[in-house]
This record gives sequence, structure tokens and C-alpha cells, in this order.
Amino acid sequence: MRTVAIVGNGPRDLIPDLAAFNESVDVWIGADRGALTLAETAIRLDYAVGDFDSMTAGEKEIVQGKANVFRMYPSEKDQTDLEIALEQAYELAPKTIYIFGVTGGRLDHELINVQLLHRIMDQGIQGVIIDRQNRLELVEPGRYEVRHDNQYPTISFVPFTSCVEGLTLEGFYYPLTDASVAWGSTLCISNKLISNYGTFSYHKGILLIIKNNDQ
Repeated sequence: MRTVAIVGNGPRDLIPDLAAFNESVDVWIGADRGALTLAETAIRLDYAVGDFDSMTAGEKEIVQGKANVFRMYPSEKDQTDLEIALEQAYELAPKTIYIFGVTGGRLDHELINVQLLHRIMDQGIQGVIIDRQNRLELVEPGRYEVRHDNQYPTISFVPFTSCVEGLTLEGFYYPLTDASVAWGSTLCISNKLISNYGTFSYHKGILLIIKNNDQ
């Protein structure tokens, strides 16, 4: 199992064209109303999970008819629907989890969804949140190569821990050498590659990599 994709119930206008990811995704999971988003496309719905309290009875029937596996949970629970979908994804032991439909809407949900990337990383899995304008991923210390992406050409490096140490950026318009970047610093916001690829490295902390466009 290589890649699992989860679709949440965030605003549909922020969800990119899911068909563009279909060939690279092994299993699709719909979380709550995200299951309806999948059911109303040509993409298969492998799992539908959540309390489905955001759906009408008719919409729920559509999801039940399309889902290979349908699991309904009580509306009063200790986990969000996205967390339930992630637990299902962990059981499949993927290398990567793409998450769509979890940005926009309520800010408390959006913030905790970004924090869930840390839970995914703790499982030894690469987690990526993707919408039409942004692509977010957490990384641990090391050296990484970044390739130019026409869809998300701007790159920001945001400390996820209180400080990131030893950050070096090579091949970027704004290079950096062995810098410490703390919470609240805007030093590494809105950078771009000067060629088709570049590298970044650091030795302490956790970084949130945000690739985006000025849509």
C-alpha cells in the first residue's frame, strides 16, 4: 500500500481536481460529507466514515450506495471525523496520506487539521494537505531536494516547533545558511526556486513546508 487519500467536508471550491490524483492513489476515504464529494464524482469511494450529521437522509443513501465500506459513528464522540478517517488509513499501512477538503471554513478545524500532520508523522507516514492554493507538509531534520512546481511555485518554511536550527536554503531566490528561525519569524515566508530544483536542510526542530500560489 503506497498512497491513501482522505477527503474531508471542507468547502468544495477549495478542493482541487481529484481526478488528477486518481492514478497515484490506492485507496480513497471519505470523511463525513467528504464521502458525498467522492460519491458524486467518477472516483471510487472505498471507505465512508464519520457521523454523517451534515447530510440529509437522501445524501446519506447516495453515500451508502457508492461506498465499498460504510461506517457510521455517533455524533457525540471524542474524535473528529477526520481523525476517524486517519485511523482507518493507518490500518492500511500507507507510505503517504493525501488530505483534501480540510482547509477553509471553521478556523478551529483548520488549525487542528494542520496539527494532525504531526500525528501522521509520528506513524512514520508522510502526510500532505492539499487544496487549490496550498500544499502543506511537515518534515523532520535532514536534507531535502525541492523541485519547481508550476501549480505551487511559492515556498514558505514555517517553524512547527518553537525554533528550527541550522536551516540552509540553496537554489532559492532568498538563500540562507545555518540560520535559526523561531516562532513568529517571517524570515522564510514567500521564497521561490531560481531553477528547476533546490535543496534545504536543517538539524533541529520540525518544519512546516507550505507550497502555494497567488490564485
